[in-house]
Parts: sequence; structure tokens; C-alpha cells
Amino acid sequence: MSGKTIVLDHDRLQRKLIRLAHQLHEENFDEKGIVLVGVAPRGATLAKRLADRLTKETDLRVECVELTLDKDAPLEKPVELSVDPNSLRDRVVVLVDDVLMSGRTLMHAAGFLIQVPLKKLTTLVLVDRRHRTYPIRVDIVGLTLSTTMQEHISVELGKKDTVYLS
Repeated sequence: MSGKTIVLDHDRLQRKLIRLAHQLHEENFDEKGIVLVGVAPRGATLAKRLADRLTKETDLRVECVELTLDKDAPLEKPVELSVDPNSLRDRVVVLVDDVLMSGRTLMHAAGFLIQVPLKKLTTLVLVDRRHRTYPIRVDIVGLTLSTTMQEHISVELGKKDTVYLS
């Protein structure tokens, strides 16, 4: 396959974000607040956009936190969180990333987050490719795609958000 195929154009991606925000609210309507932990870089951007929508459209208090790890070698460098991990104790946490393929990144991020007792941990991804090699599931998904291992999903977030398959 040569070139890029648009999987989600800007408008469809915005509708996905609205739906994801509504689903987050529905699943957490009885909570006082939630913490969105976005995996840097694109998961953090998605988390911020979801937090903005939730703050504007609901009475849910939303905090946004960034988690950084080496996606290619997660065991070789430390996982970093933009806040003290103890500040997540007994809180509802939503782990956000752009694309889930093998589950390695999400698994290591979740493993880091559960070092402190959480009230609840939910996972959310924009695109799930369903090529799991790690035993992790996604609770909230924007789009599930059946792809080959050779195909690549790229998420571009900026003035014109787009998801491509190449």
C-alpha cells in the first residue's frame, strides 16, 4: 500500500471526541471529579481536549495530567508523571492514548499508575488496532480498525486533526 488513506477527517474526529467525552461523563456522572492522564505526546493532547469538553459541558471537575514514557523501550527509562503520583490516591483516573496496537505502552503506563491505590482506572484510546500482545483491554474506544501488522496508523492533531492509515 502506498500513500496515506484518511481514516478520520477533521469533522469525524471532532464527533468522536464529543462522543468520547459524553461516554466519560456517563460512566462517571456520580463522581465529583476525574483525572485524565494522557500519554505524551498525542494522548496528552487528546486528554486536554476531552478535559476542555467535559469542563464546558458538564459539572464534572476534571484534572489533566501528562505521563511520559519511552514507547519503544518502556523498561529502560523511568516513567514520569507531571504531578506527584500520590495525588492520584483514591481518585478516578482515566488513562488516555491515541492508538492502541500491542498494548505495551498502555500496559506499562497502567502499571505505573497502580503503584498508588486508585478508586478506579479506566482506559480510553482514539483508535484500537486490536493487535494485542499484552493482556490489557480498552474501556472506551473512538474507533476500532482491523489492520495488518505492516500498516501504520498516524494521528495528527493540530489545526486540522486527521487519522491516517499508511
